[in-house]
Amino acid sequence: MKMVCLDGFTLNPGDNPWDEVAALGDLTVYDRTSPDEIIKRATGADILLTNKTPITADTLAALPDVKFIAVLATGFNIVDTATARERGIPVSNVPIYGTDTVAQFAMALLLDHCHKIAHHSDRVFDGEWKRREDFCFWDSTLIELAGLTMGIVGFGRIGRRLGELAHAFGMKVIAADVFQGSTPDYSPFAWREIEEVFAEADVVSLHCPQTADNVGFVNAALLQRMKSSAFLINTSRGPLINEADLADALNRDVIAGAAVDVVSKEPIAADNPLLQAKNLRITPHMAWGTVAARKRLMATTAENVAAFIKGEPVNVVN
Repeated sequence: MKMVCLDGFTLNPGDNPWDEVAALGDLTVYDRTSPDEIIKRATGADILLTNKTPITADTLAALPDVKFIAVLATGFNIVDTATARERGIPVSNVPIYGTDTVAQFAMALLLDHCHKIAHHSDRVFDGEWKRREDFCFWDSTLIELAGLTMGIVGFGRIGRRLGELAHAFGMKVIAADVFQGSTPDYSPFAWREIEEVFAEADVVSLHCPQTADNVGFVNAALLQRMKSSAFLINTSRGPLINEADLADALNRDVIAGAAVDVVSKEPIAADNPLLQAKNLRITPHMAWGTVAARKRLMATTAENVAAFIKGEPVNVVN
């Protein structure tokens, strides 16, 4: 079968070969594909692989040979899955690959907020420590996590793993999810509504998928519920947050700080209001990118393609 990957660079920038997928057919990998290049590059392909290159209804109409779409990620909103279903095209994603990696990154963002390690290291190299009279110094409030409350919105695999990490640091964990599932066996833990999570938690971390109903749900009203000392983390999807409202809340000290690994438009636009916010750390959508996680993603993608070729597609989202 002819396979075309439209945007393979982020999965394999040179350290994660395509061998497992390439062994299954005639594979062409493009590092990146602009919207006006999609049809030309994908014409004649039986299988499309995409991470963030959109596959719309119009695109599918122009590609009658496409029989299967493999999304190189967990989130699959980049594909018009309803149209694909109508055309009999299964769409598969990779539901489990970054659980430990993303939870670890969210905790790293929190620990950076608590200690500002890079900042203080820079101050040492700038000569500040040698100018001090005492054996130690810090110029920001240092925060101990034990006894504080971690609030998690979206208690799926990643949210649950972060809950375990927070518990290991001595934090109380509260969580909100439309589908609660089993209650963790550690304590203290409690289920809450979203508004309660924002009101009670010292740290709120978002781990929910983006849907039509929750775009911009983190808005001024919800941020106003938070403690003035609270910290917000988003390693999920940028559009979950009303960015103008978050920037305003940070600049007015409604909350103490935030860290986001995702924004509404990526790469970040020059006029994104978050670039003018204080007490904010922005990282470039890198939480998922450890070598270990990307190797798992590649292996599962190969399994998805192989299962489709066999006539028994797995991880189908439509």
